[in-house]
Amino acid sequence: MVIGLNHRTAPVAVRERFYISETRRCQALVELSNAEGIDEVVVLATCNRTEFILWSNEPSLAANSILGWLSREYGLKLCEWQHFYRLLDEAALVHIFRVASSLDSMIIGEPQVVSQVKTAWAQAQQVGTTGHFLDAVLQKALTVSKRVRNETPIGASAVSVPYAAVELAKQIFGSLEDRVVLLLGAGKMSELSARYLVNSGARQVRVINRTFEHAAEVAEKLGGVPVAFEDRWPHLVEADIVISSTGCPHVILTKDEAQRIVHERGGRPLCLVDIAVPRDIDPAVKHVSGVFLYDVDDLEQVVKHNSGERLAAAEEGQKIVAAEAREFRRKLQAERVVPTIVALRQHLDEICRQELDSFSHEFGPFSQDEDRDLHTVTSRITQRIAGSLARELKELPEKMEQEKMTAAVQRLFHLSSPEKALAGATIGKGN
Repeated sequence: MVIGLNHRTAPVAVRERFYISETRRCQALVELSNAEGIDEVVVLATCNRTEFILWSNEPSLAANSILGWLSREYGLKLCEWQHFYRLLDEAALVHIFRVASSLDSMIIGEPQVVSQVKTAWAQAQQVGTTGHFLDAVLQKALTVSKRVRNETPIGASAVSVPYAAVELAKQIFGSLEDRVVLLLGAGKMSELSARYLVNSGARQVRVINRTFEHAAEVAEKLGGVPVAFEDRWPHLVEADIVISSTGCPHVILTKDEAQRIVHERGGRPLCLVDIAVPRDIDPAVKHVSGVFLYDVDDLEQVVKHNSGERLAAAEEGQKIVAAEAREFRRKLQAERVVPTIVALRQHLDEICRQELDSFSHEFGPFSQDEDRDLHTVTSRITQRIAGSLARELKELPEKMEQEKMTAAVQRLFHLSSPEKALAGATIGKGN
């Protein structure tokens, strides 16, 4: 199951409210993995989406757990639930595969999402909130992503957030020759944006970061200058283009500060590109004359370069994703009944052992060869019964029919919820 919201269902003002910071994600994973109905969980949080990828034998309980957690931790109101989607089974697989293949990105074909999915998965594995099922799903998602990029031109025609930032700056200044660039935050997106700007003619890059050492490292790569945060003001005044992407939970540039900057700049235009979620720059700055402020939602309007090629490539990718999801769901569905079959075989073996002990006690003792032959015959019988039921359960096309038949087998043979027991064991809560 996938529960989440993204750039299609919620504006940035809503997305930033439910963004789970990197420092908060580990604790979120632990809390959610212990919540009712959730067997395995991965949290994917980017500037464009916050998603909970779940494995659950009780989806309604799992959804209620997510709803309750968001309400407690992020003040989710019932009226805001409309921004969240809840996807089950094949629809969830299609969505996960589309996300990993950058078919669900704000900028179709952008390459960053693959590393974001890998990071989210690795974090969940480190905390111990994934197991047999989600590990298989995420591994398959990355395989599908690679296939989409290899078999379609989606990567070749892709544009990116940094590309969009450059296009916005060009709309304001025309030529970017000799423009001064200031990075607030030295993350990967900021670095890429600065590199694009320099390649388009920008003269100098200045880098501000929470840790000065990292600012110096990125500045050296870009041929720029590191700046301490407390010394930022004159550089804000001198910069023509500011790319802001920090992990700060509150705004770092207010409307009053923007008005002061414009005044000290003598009215020269200033381009601010805020690609952070939560946003770094007060949205009210848009109303300051001489300032052009863009956030991640504004970038979507810019990305129309090669749109025909990207949409055609996306159609090819969608076909690959749909086919892969159907086949993988069939395998997952077949695998769901394995614990029941294993438990059934063990149950039948135990019945045969008891009957053989009773038979030997009444009619024995038997020779070693006779004893071996008796065990061989009973083993073949249990194997035939279990094998026949396994084929029937695995080949049922509908999940509901399969669940009913599995429940009937469990009831008839008095098997105690083997699937749930296995799920609890495979996710390794604390193991």
